[in-house]
Amino acid sequence: MFKLAHISDPHLGPLPDPKLLQLFSKRLLGYLNWQRNRSKIMGGNHLEQLVEDMKNQSPDHIAVTGDLVNIALPMEITGARTWLEEIGPADQVSVVPGNHDAYVRGAVKKARTAWWPYMSGDNGSAAAPAEKVRSEATFPYVRKRGEVAIIGVTTGRATAPWFASGRVGIKQTRRLREILEQLGEENLFRVVLIHHPPFKNATLWHKRLSDASRLRTVVKRVGAELILHGHTHIDSFEEIEGPSGPVPVIGVPSATSAPGGHKPAARYNLFSIARNGDGWTCQMEEHGFEPEGGPVKQLSRRDVAISPAARTVDDFNG
Repeated sequence: MFKLAHISDPHLGPLPDPKLLQLFSKRLLGYLNWQRNRSKIMGGNHLEQLVEDMKNQSPDHIAVTGDLVNIALPMEITGARTWLEEIGPADQVSVVPGNHDAYVRGAVKKARTAWWPYMSGDNGSAAAPAEKVRSEATFPYVRKRGEVAIIGVTTGRATAPWFASGRVGIKQTRRLREILEQLGEENLFRVVLIHHPPFKNATLWHKRLSDASRLRTVVKRVGAELILHGHTHIDSFEEIEGPSGPVPVIGVPSATSAPGGHKPAARYNLFSIARNGDGWTCQMEEHGFEPEGGPVKQLSRRDVAISPAARTVDDFNG
């Protein structure tokens, strides 16, 4: 049994005081949004409580699907590295960047350098060579943990003001197809980590994954067992077409969202994955806060049955 925890969009705060020059960009809008809105709904110690409960479940691995920071200030990126070290060692925590981690031009490269041990494949070194950080070849990365393969995909791109869209890109998509095909031949349970959700009508137009159809085509042809994403700040359970049936695509609310807001309160998901003959069993538990608050608790449980012949989903309350 392999236990995989999924947490996303911590938007770590409080926001450090930026230099005036740093606000002469899209960051000004994000800074004002933090001061007026996000600091109120993402304050408190909800993230700390959530992480403590997650650690108590003793997961074998933790997936973090982006938006660790808010406006990608250098001090935010450094602070996010410290937070990652607190939740687990690099070989037990896998990260992919989100749109806030790539908020302005050049930010995602700085994030790659700072978070390299958490977002590189099994063959990656502890220190990030500059030429690798500059190259898109760092993604997708692959980490094999027993019979589970974790594939990290980046969609974080610097965008214009009022846009929060993402893109996989042609080169990364080609590599993703090769990777998924090879891992499928090895008969591994393939978990794709991505920030922007790839299913249709997942978000508003200006927040979408612009080449989602290209990624869906890859999954339809070569398959995957599970796709985990963030970005929307809501709990979602969707499917996209695979070569032998639907592939589950699962999102989780922001890890710092306070109870009582217009988005679901902070949660993480815990997946228990095991081989079952020629197929797999996968049970998902939602842990987090009730809308009215209170302690972190198990909120629901879902069985995700996956096999080479077909994939079906059965839901039941915990």
